[in-house]
Amino acid sequence: MTDLRPDEPEAYLTGYAEILAGVADTGRRPTRDELEERRLLGERAAEAGHSLRSLVRLHLDATRTSWPRVGPAASGQDGTGTVLAAVAQAVDAFADGYERAQRLAVRQEEAARREFIDDLLYGRSDLGRLAERAERFGLVLSRAHAVAVAEGPEAYDDTAPVTRIVEAALISRFGDRRVLITTKNGQLICIAPGDQDDVLSFFAKQAFAATDGSRVAIGRPRSGAGGVVHSYEEALSTLELAGRLSLDEPVVRAADMLVYPVLARDRQAMADLVLSALGPLRGARGGAEPLLRTLEVYFDAGCTAAEAARRLALSVRALTYRLDRIHQLTGANPSDPVHRYTLQTAVIGARLLQWPAQEL
Repeated sequence: MTDLRPDEPEAYLTGYAEILAGVADTGRRPTRDELEERRLLGERAAEAGHSLRSLVRLHLDATRTSWPRVGPAASGQDGTGTVLAAVAQAVDAFADGYERAQRLAVRQEEAARREFIDDLLYGRSDLGRLAERAERFGLVLSRAHAVAVAEGPEAYDDTAPVTRIVEAALISRFGDRRVLITTKNGQLICIAPGDQDDVLSFFAKQAFAATDGSRVAIGRPRSGAGGVVHSYEEALSTLELAGRLSLDEPVVRAADMLVYPVLARDRQAMADLVLSALGPLRGARGGAEPLLRTLEVYFDAGCTAAEAARRLALSVRALTYRLDRIHQLTGANPSDPVHRYTLQTAVIGARLLQWPAQEL
C-alpha cells in the first residue's frame, strides 16, 4: 500500500479502480488480499477522522467515472453484475475496516475514561498529570468541584439506561457546563464546578426520578486536583450516615450534617450517653423503640406537640402520655429546654449506633 496523505479523502481510493478493471477483464472476484487492503484503508480513514458517508460517496463516484469495459473472459457472464458485486464487496470491506477502527477507538476511549475516573475518585496518580488528563474529559481541576452520589435500588454502570437517561437530561438542560457523569461501585456520580449547585440539584432530581426512588448525597465544594476525591468521600460518608439515621429526605448535603461526624467521633462517649439518658426506656411496655421514635419525631417537629402527634398518627393526648412516660422512666423532661439538648443528642447517638437494635 502506498503512503497516504490523510487529509486527502481521494487517497483512500487507491487501488479501487484497478480492482474493478481486473474483475471486468477476467470475471474473477476480488482477492482476499485486495479486500484486506480495502479494510486497512478503511481503518486509516477512520483514524484520520474522515466521514464514512463521504468516503462511500467517493467510491460510488469513482465507480461511475471509471466504469471498466467488460473483457472477453467475462463476456459469457453478466459482466455488469460481476462488476457491481465487486463494488459491493470492496465498499463493504472498506466500511468494515472503518467500523473496526471506530470500535477500537471507542474501547480505548472508554478504558482511558474509566482509568481517569478511578484515579480521580481514589486520589491516585500524580496530581499534575491528573489535572492534564482532566482537560480531555471537560474538567478544570484548578477550580473547586463538588460531587453528588446517587444510590438506587440496583447497581448501575456507565452503559445502564438509567445512566444514559440522567446524562441526557443534564446535557439537554445545561449543555457544556464542564460536568462529568459516571458510575462507581454501582452508584451514579456527578462531578460539577463548585459554584454550580443548580447542576447538582438537577442531577439529584433526575437520579431520583430515573431510579424509581434513590438517595443522593452532595459533598461540599473542594479546590484543587485533590478536591474532587475529598468531596466524593464526603458524599459517600454522608450517604452512609443518612442510611444509619434512617432519614426520609431523598437529598442530603454534607454541609447540613457536619455535626453528626463530630458526635460519632468518640463512640464510647456516645454509647455512654445513649445508655445513661435512654437506657431506662427499655423498661417500657413494647421496649425502647416506640418511645425513641416518639422523641425523634417530637424533636423534628420543633417540639410542637400537635405537629408531632399528626406525624405519628396519634392524638395530642396520646403523645402527651408518651412524653410523660419518657419523663418518668428517664428523669428527663423532653419539654424542658435544659433536658431537651441531652435527650436530643442521645437520640441522634442512638440512631448513629443503631441502638436498641444493636447492644452497646
